[in-house]
Amino acid sequence: MRIDPIQLKAQSQLIADYRNNREEIMSFFDYSPYNDVYEQRVKDLKGRTFDREKLTYVLHKMNHQWDAPISTFNNIDKLNDEKSVVVIGGQQAGLLTGPMYTINKVISIIQFARQQEEELGIPVIPVFWIAGEDHDFDEINHIYLPKIPQMKKYKLGHHMMEKKSVSDIPIDRSVLSAWVDNLFEQLHETVYTKDIYDTIHTAVEKSQTYADFFARIIHHLFKDAGVVLIDSGNQEVRQLESRFFQDMIKHQPGISEGVFSALSDLNKKGYQVSLESGPHDGHLFYHKDHERILLTRDHSGDWVGKQNEIRLTTDELMIIAENNPELLSNNVVTRPLMQELLFPTLAFIGGPGEVGYWAGLKQAFHTLDLKMPPVLPRLSITVVERQVAKALQRYEIDVVSAVNEGVNSKKDKWLQSKSNPQVNELTSEIKTVIEKAHKPLRDLAKDIRSDLGDLSEKNLSYLYRDIDFIQGRLVKALEEKYAKELYEFDLINASLHPHGGLQERVWNPLQWVNEYGMEFISYITMTPCSFEEEHYVVYL
Repeated sequence: MRIDPIQLKAQSQLIADYRNNREEIMSFFDYSPYNDVYEQRVKDLKGRTFDREKLTYVLHKMNHQWDAPISTFNNIDKLNDEKSVVVIGGQQAGLLTGPMYTINKVISIIQFARQQEEELGIPVIPVFWIAGEDHDFDEINHIYLPKIPQMKKYKLGHHMMEKKSVSDIPIDRSVLSAWVDNLFEQLHETVYTKDIYDTIHTAVEKSQTYADFFARIIHHLFKDAGVVLIDSGNQEVRQLESRFFQDMIKHQPGISEGVFSALSDLNKKGYQVSLESGPHDGHLFYHKDHERILLTRDHSGDWVGKQNEIRLTTDELMIIAENNPELLSNNVVTRPLMQELLFPTLAFIGGPGEVGYWAGLKQAFHTLDLKMPPVLPRLSITVVERQVAKALQRYEIDVVSAVNEGVNSKKDKWLQSKSNPQVNELTSEIKTVIEKAHKPLRDLAKDIRSDLGDLSEKNLSYLYRDIDFIQGRLVKALEEKYAKELYEFDLINASLHPHGGLQERVWNPLQWVNEYGMEFISYITMTPCSFEEEHYVVYL
C-alpha cells in the first residue's frame, strides 16, 4: 500500500481560506488549528472542571454494551486523569458505517489524538460522538455498492413514519438480515467474506437499535485503536447533560442572536455556510410521543414547536431539563456546546461542512463563557484499487484529474479517436454541407408559399434525423467493439469520481473490507498523515 497527498479543486472558498489561515475567516474562531496552539489549549482547559467520574461510568457502561475492545476501556479510564484531554468528532449512525467519510473521520480522530499525545506528553483520548438523537432515517438507511458503469443504491426496507431518533428505532432483524444477505450476494467471495459476514450478522443479533449496530461495527473495525464511542441519544448521557441544558435555556437569547449575527457577517464576507439560524431559534428539540420537535421562541417568550405541537414557558422547560432531560436533545448549534461542556476537548475534528457552520458558533461558545476548541478539518481520502491504478496507467490518466473531474470527457475523446475521421466531426461536417445544399430549396419553397417553406424546414430536420441515426449506430458499433476499454473508463469514474463528486461521499467500506480485509483500514489508521494536506490517495 502507498499513501500520496494530492490537491482538490472543488473546495469552498471558506475551507480554502481556513486552510491558508486568512484573517477574514480566522476571526470567527478562537484558535488556528495549524498553528502551535495545543499547549495553550491545554492551559485554557485547566481553569475548567468536568464530572469525569460520572462520565467515565457512563462511557464504561455504554461501550461494554457494545462489546468494546480492552483498548477502549483503557482509554476511558485515562479520562479520570485530570491532565487528560480528548480529540472528538462525530457523525450519524450510518448502516455498516455509512459513506467512507465516516471511517475517514474516525481515522482522523485516532491519528490526531496519537500525534498530540506524543507532542504534549499527556493522555489524549480519541472520542467519536454518535449523533443518535438525529431523526433523519432516510439519510442513513442505505449504502452504495459499485454496479459499473455506476454505483447502485441498496436501501433498507424499514419504513419510518415518525421522526424518531435513531437511538430510539428498534432494529427490524428480519429486514436487516435480509438486507445484509442481499449485499453479500453482490460481492464475490474472498478469504475474508465468511468472517465479515458472520461479524455483521452477530452485530445484527446483539444490537437493539441502529445506533448499537453502528457502534459494534466501528469497534470491530478499530479494535486496536482504543476509540471511545458515545451515543448522544442514550438516556444516561442525557442525565449528564441536565445542567448544561439548563445553561443553554437560560442563555438562549445570547446563543441565538450570536449565531444569527455571525452568519450575517459570514454572508457579507462572501462565505456560504450550510446553516440557517434565526434570532429567536431555540436550538433545542423537545421529544413528544417519540418524535423530535424543534423549538423556537415566540413573541411572548414561550418555547413553541414550529407547527405549534407544544408550548412551554421557560420555567416549564427548565424543570424538564432538571427532572426529565431525556425529553430534550441538541440541534446542530447546541451539539458542539454540549460536547465542549461534557469533555475536556483538545480539538474538534470535522468535515468541510462542519468547519463551515462552526464558523458561526464562536459567540455561542462565549455566551456560555467557553472558548471554541481548535477546529481541525478531517483527513480526506480516496482509495485506488489495483485494477483502477492499472487502468489509469494504461490510458495515461493522472489520478489528480480523475479524482477532481472524473474521466467522462476523456472516455468520449478516446472513443472518438478510434474512428478516422472522427464520427462526431464527420457528421457535423455532413450536416453543414447538407444545410448549405438544401438552402436554395428552402428559399424557393418559402417564395412559392409559406406552408411549403415550413415543409422544407421539416424536410431538413428529417435529413438531420437520418444523419443522427447513422451517427448513433456508428457510435454504438464502436462501443461494442471497445466494450472492455470503455468498461475500464467507467470503472475509473465510478471508483474515483462517483456521482460527480468525491469517492468518500458515496462508497461504503464493505467492498474493500471484503476484498482486502480490515487490514487496509488498520494500515491507513497507523500511517501518520499531515492534517495540512487537502486530500490523500491510498493505493491498495
